[in-house]
Amino acid sequence: MMKKKVFALVMAMVMVWSLAACGGGSNNSGGNNNSSGGDSNTSGDEAQEIVVALITNTTGDYANYGLPVHNAAMMYFEEVNAAGGINGKQLKILEYDDKADGTESTNALNLAVQNGATAVLGSVLTGATIALADATYELNLPQITASATALNVTQIDPDDPNGEVRTNVFRACFTDPYQGELMADYAYNKMGARTAAILYESGSDYSEGLMNAFTAKAKEVGMEIVGSEAFATGDKDFKAQLTNIVNANPDVVYFPFYYAEAGVAVTQARTLGLKQTILGGDGFGGIKDYASAEDLEGTIYCSGYAPGTDSVKDFEAGYKAKYNEDVPNMFAPLAYDAAMILCKGLEAAEAKGLTPGSDEYKQTVIDTIAAMDGVAGITGSYSFDEYNNPEKPVAMIMLKDGAEIFDAMYEMK
Repeated sequence: MMKKKVFALVMAMVMVWSLAACGGGSNNSGGNNNSSGGDSNTSGDEAQEIVVALITNTTGDYANYGLPVHNAAMMYFEEVNAAGGINGKQLKILEYDDKADGTESTNALNLAVQNGATAVLGSVLTGATIALADATYELNLPQITASATALNVTQIDPDDPNGEVRTNVFRACFTDPYQGELMADYAYNKMGARTAAILYESGSDYSEGLMNAFTAKAKEVGMEIVGSEAFATGDKDFKAQLTNIVNANPDVVYFPFYYAEAGVAVTQARTLGLKQTILGGDGFGGIKDYASAEDLEGTIYCSGYAPGTDSVKDFEAGYKAKYNEDVPNMFAPLAYDAAMILCKGLEAAEAKGLTPGSDEYKQTVIDTIAAMDGVAGITGSYSFDEYNNPEKPVAMIMLKDGAEIFDAMYEMK
């Protein structure tokens, strides 16, 4: 308790200092920036509002992830408001662009708390989300991320099974270790692979997390790793590493990194003569735009989203009608689900007649989410384990004729 009181005092000072430093949030359509103005939501007209912070990266590198998260979350929140809000109260969304930077995320949080935020949806990528989670944990502020997959988003020390859990932080996506293990299991049991090679990004929590889990699962099932090659963040030439992989002649090749670099690596691998199937993680979403259809043909990656299926068709139609584009990747439906989950918690707090922003209100939101048991979303039914990670199925996506096509749901053997 003393630690939290000290942190609250420090946060109050940082809020003042950060007003000039943080430009606040913006949305991609040039709408109002709701991050400024207004006091706490406990008096006057604001007593009829529930304030939520939406912190995403809508500009800069990897905005292809952040924009879908922002858009789909706003789509859900606006649907709630159009239906009358929650307990007759409208959601007031404070929108911030953190540019996938941890400092920007915490600056945005400072402003959001000053302006009455009682919960947070964000951030998008792992690094910024962990920085945000460090701050929200000290405040016991409910937080959910649509897409940050590293274990240490919700756990202080993932290597300690009895270690401290950030009890206020949740995610709508599955974790890095889970998808890494699943892809190794899929390669061995579904594809019949007995050898594999890996190209990964050194220093990336995301990439190394997938690589380590894939390697451990491969050893467990009896699949030999015949090559493991690393590249540094920012590298664009992978030919030396890929030459070693081609020479190792594995049954499958695993690329556990994001779509932009993966598209380059796929192109270079095919140029060097690699014929084997390439496997990827959920960061492959949207890779069809970063390599040729011919080079990507047969590539397989795991995703939290099964496009074109009955469970998501209404969402896909609504997203296209609102934003005049198809759903670009799994980040959009996961964000829609994250907003839904957060609103379920807000509904429970409102049903108790609690005051938004109060300790009791925030704790009720947290407890409600943690206790969910099979709550239906568009990417699956949500229950949460002891580490606040969702327990849900995984969609396998295959590249066919330049399109990313849902193949099947897969669970580990």
